[in-house]
Amino acid sequence: MSRRGWALFLAMGFIWGIPYLLIKVAVEDLSPATLVFARTGLATVMLLPLAAARGLLRPLVPYWRPLLAYTVIEICLPWVLLGYAEQDLSSSLTGLLVAAVPLVGAALVKITGHETMGARRFAGLLVGFAGVALLVGFDVESSSTAAVAAVGLVAVFYALGPLILARHLSHLPSLGVVAASLAITAVLYSPVAAAQWPAAAPGADTVLSVLGLGVVCTALAFLVFFRLIAEVGPARATVFTYVNPAVALVLGVLVLDERVTLATGAGFALILVGSVLATRREAPLEPVAVARVPAAAGRRGPGQPGVDALPTDEVAACPVPEP
Repeated sequence: MSRRGWALFLAMGFIWGIPYLLIKVAVEDLSPATLVFARTGLATVMLLPLAAARGLLRPLVPYWRPLLAYTVIEICLPWVLLGYAEQDLSSSLTGLLVAAVPLVGAALVKITGHETMGARRFAGLLVGFAGVALLVGFDVESSSTAAVAAVGLVAVFYALGPLILARHLSHLPSLGVVAASLAITAVLYSPVAAAQWPAAAPGADTVLSVLGLGVVCTALAFLVFFRLIAEVGPARATVFTYVNPAVALVLGVLVLDERVTLATGAGFALILVGSVLATRREAPLEPVAVARVPAAAGRRGPGQPGVDALPTDEVAACPVPEP
């Protein structure tokens, strides 16, 4: 990996590791729905004009139904559930639980028949879910059961989103899809945010957290992410997602003085090992079959590979929008 690639990689590992901290601070003054509206609204103001200027929105119009489904499953529901969960759970524990998304994704891929699952991948699922059980069993109070269930739903939604993306939207420009999804989310949440808008002005910490979430962790994050894909490719670009929970854990401890136990470290280690094993592709049975694919199969959609669109066969490897 080039020096530029490493710089982008480290930037993404940090940028998508800090949202858990910022969400925890923001929900002290804002309702989860209001926070989602403020975050997506800020990001929309930054990304939608850019996508429109590049002509990346018009190709989305015929695909508005899967785009709407993707938006609801990938952003609308997970982001409000994360805000709800962090009203009770620590930011570090939430980040570690969300790290189980690759495990849920691997299970869904098996259930839907997209890929086969050998003994190594199945063992990875068992190891990873044992780590989740360890975290829940030792680090979660009985009063937080609903919050843990909310994070569990987040993991399911985050795993379902890429399946919709790969099947219906993979040929479309990625920046256009992201900008449109954020704009749709902001519009959908605007009535709820208006009804739940705080009577008193939020504190400075909350305002800075919202700005950080909208500008840095959403708008800037996706621009950096697309550059990372162009630099190192979609498959290698996703490796940084294993760094995010560790960043969330460290920031939660250093900034919010959150508690970390031996079970926390052991649970995270098991989730990380299990995710790596469960998401590793099995060796193809017929490698020569690639040579028999017609040349027309490699044609792309209206976006440009790398920054504006991801290759169709690699889009499923891209991480979902982080919290």
